[in-house]
Amino acid sequence: MSIDGNAVTGDSAAAKVTGAPGRVAEWVRFGVAGAPVSIALLVVIWLVAFATSSVIGGPSHALSQHVALGIRAFEHGWVWTLLSAGLWGDDILAYLATTVLVFLAAAPLERRMGSARFALAAVVTQVVGGLLALAVAAVAKVVDADWGFRLHVGMAVGPSTWIIGAAMVASSDMGTLWRRRIRVGVLAFTITLALFSGSLQDVVRLAAAVVGLVAGPWIVGRSARGERIAGTQREGRVLVAIVVAASAVGPMIAALSAEAVGPLAVLRDLFRGIPYTATEVRELCEVNAADPECRRGLLELRLSGVGPTLLSLMPSLFLLTLSDGLRRGRRFAWVGAVVAQVVLLVLSLLNFAVRFIDSFEEESLFYGLADPNLYRTLVPFLTPLVILIVLLATRRFFDVTAPAGTYRRLAVALAAVTAGLAVLYVLGGLWARNGFDHRPSATTLLANFPERLIPPVYLQWLDPRLLPVNVPATLLYEWTGVVFWLTACALVAATFLRPALGADSDAAARARALLKSGSGSPLSWMTTWRGNNYWFAPDDTSYVAYRVIAGVALTTGDPVGPPDRLRETVTEFAEFASTNGWIPCFYSVTSAVRAVTDDLGWSGIQVAEETVLDLGTIAFTGKRFQDIRTALNKAKKSGITAEWVSFPSAPLSITDQITAISEEWVADKGMPEMGFTLGGLDEVDDPEVRCLIAVDGDRTVHGVTSWLPVYRDGKVVGWTLDFMRRRSEGFRPAMEFLIASAALKLEAEGAEFLSLSGAPLAKVEQPDRDADAAEQAESSSLSTVMDSVLDLLGRTLEPVYGFRSLLAFKSKFQPRYVAMHMTFADPAALPSIGNAVGRAYLPTVSLGQGVRLVRTMIGGRRPGR
Repeated sequence: MSIDGNAVTGDSAAAKVTGAPGRVAEWVRFGVAGAPVSIALLVVIWLVAFATSSVIGGPSHALSQHVALGIRAFEHGWVWTLLSAGLWGDDILAYLATTVLVFLAAAPLERRMGSARFALAAVVTQVVGGLLALAVAAVAKVVDADWGFRLHVGMAVGPSTWIIGAAMVASSDMGTLWRRRIRVGVLAFTITLALFSGSLQDVVRLAAAVVGLVAGPWIVGRSARGERIAGTQREGRVLVAIVVAASAVGPMIAALSAEAVGPLAVLRDLFRGIPYTATEVRELCEVNAADPECRRGLLELRLSGVGPTLLSLMPSLFLLTLSDGLRRGRRFAWVGAVVAQVVLLVLSLLNFAVRFIDSFEEESLFYGLADPNLYRTLVPFLTPLVILIVLLATRRFFDVTAPAGTYRRLAVALAAVTAGLAVLYVLGGLWARNGFDHRPSATTLLANFPERLIPPVYLQWLDPRLLPVNVPATLLYEWTGVVFWLTACALVAATFLRPALGADSDAAARARALLKSGSGSPLSWMTTWRGNNYWFAPDDTSYVAYRVIAGVALTTGDPVGPPDRLRETVTEFAEFASTNGWIPCFYSVTSAVRAVTDDLGWSGIQVAEETVLDLGTIAFTGKRFQDIRTALNKAKKSGITAEWVSFPSAPLSITDQITAISEEWVADKGMPEMGFTLGGLDEVDDPEVRCLIAVDGDRTVHGVTSWLPVYRDGKVVGWTLDFMRRRSEGFRPAMEFLIASAALKLEAEGAEFLSLSGAPLAKVEQPDRDADAAEQAESSSLSTVMDSVLDLLGRTLEPVYGFRSLLAFKSKFQPRYVAMHMTFADPAALPSIGNAVGRAYLPTVSLGQGVRLVRTMIGGRRPGR
């Protein structure tokens, strides 16, 4: 029986009964056919597991001596353990995890790489990674005798080694987005395990990842995208969030793993202690309160038990919460993460001071360690320092602020939760007062309450005011802080889910409401983007979006508001800017604004050319539209269709492909995405923006365009093209197909026109209009010079951003051309205005990118595809 989606051959009744099993069987056959090496290795792993009775608890000690990787095995000459170690697991969970990894990672990687290359990658990373790990174990014994000894006597088994190694090898031939994600994710995961858990198998996994990273180009070659790592701000946030999350998970691993032995496992002592009972501590202290053992008992009592352990983990959980905010680019999350790392750094320094000083004493009480040393005390100091440096270096990524009042409400909510818990703690303590080592008063309980919110390890210099001795008192004493931190994490996480429209979210929301209820130009939706400030007319019927750069108030498109108030709006905004000491400049405005400013005696030059498709009678017929018809026909033959989606609500399978296509495009240029009037993924992530994607029958996205609404009298009358990206190895005429499809679909919906947006620093030569422009510019030689400079800049930047090629591409649709202007009151300010425009489009160009930009312009060739 076979099932192909259209017909069922064989008995139809049987097909209905066995349809699901049949699909599973078909999926398994596909896996076996496409990934024979992975499936064969999985079968072997399970067979040897059953044959050696290793399924439940892993290989026996006697068997491990001969199949597990370890220094002792090598001392006996059992070199085959380099390979055999990858065929056993530690327990049933390891075997089940291996099965999942083979189907979700190894098999897809093999189908991508080819079976021969996959087998080579698995063997090389397993063998060379094992040798590298043993070398690390030998060196570790010199640096850290305790960890080195554990590695020396340890034995390692696990198929995850060659799976991780193969993934790192395969990443060399992947697109930019997934190459970065796999490498950062795998390295963060393996480094965290090696540093905190620290078993020999953890070190072997890390070594295999490093070997795969180095050997990848020789096994599978390099990606056509090259090794460029330039990416968008959005992807940078994801990578930083991964690193910060790994730093938070590490201490949790150390705290929850009884066998953590890594160099950072010392942080486990921040969370756990010897399980003294309250009765034992009380009896010790009754004999001699000054006895160091009494003090030790009090400290370790605070660290023992489930409640104190969870409370000690809460800062790490809070840091994980902040990581989600970092992923979303939230400024609050960045500030919170920086503060957290500074606190950890200070505590690490105190740790060093106290432990190193105490090491000269006969007794060391800090963290209950008997053998503090300089190395194991300094290592934890390095972790927050590195994370802090990463956060400070990427500060510009995190510029998203929550709507006004969000954190005021958060503070009120946290204050209410704290007050409520304080009342409950005092009332509960009075009710269970006999459950403490001495009967507390309401005042004592209230004074003790703040300590209940602090992780126990940070209270080691304070003597406990009271200790619980029965179950109700223990629950109250140990779990009040856990409830507080969990609530705080939930409240903070909720703030990250609130939509943010810009630095002043209230003003942005107000502007968006005015735009949707009024009228604007084809570029007016760009005024709602982050980075803009807003000036509102006194009658609150219109506004101007602007940004102040180097003393220039640079606007984004036309003022938004009633057309009959355009002159008043332009004049009042200019006065507002001048009052603040700024140079007013209207950028990318229509001829209507140009006419107003010309009447005011201002100067102006054309800076872009907008292309407009008038709908209603559009038909891509005739010789002029040959390329468009060819794209539509090829798409139909290839099974590619155009589909509307909203990026915020689209399936992850679609948004991830769009993100990958965009990241690849940016990385190919080696330059950051331009901003200002050119949108990226952040601007696409808006429920009001529509995306038209080109997808095939396998749901592979070949191209994507985004369309911004154009309002007139509160109704959408047109759409403006903004975001355009095409898969490098996908359907080549994807853009022609998508724009033509958008025109046909939106015409059917009743739209009046499509704006294909403007091409900065590019224009169509039209003699009549050029003559008019020249005549207008005669009164200002500086304007003429600036026009020439912009023309030169457009030609110079063409190899990098291709604005003129973009304009030529849009001419395929036979559009109507509309000039876009820049107008300014003082021609003498043109140097400052030119600087402001450049910084608006490229606000984050690094020195290296600047050098690359100049080199590309001089070379006159276009980077990437």
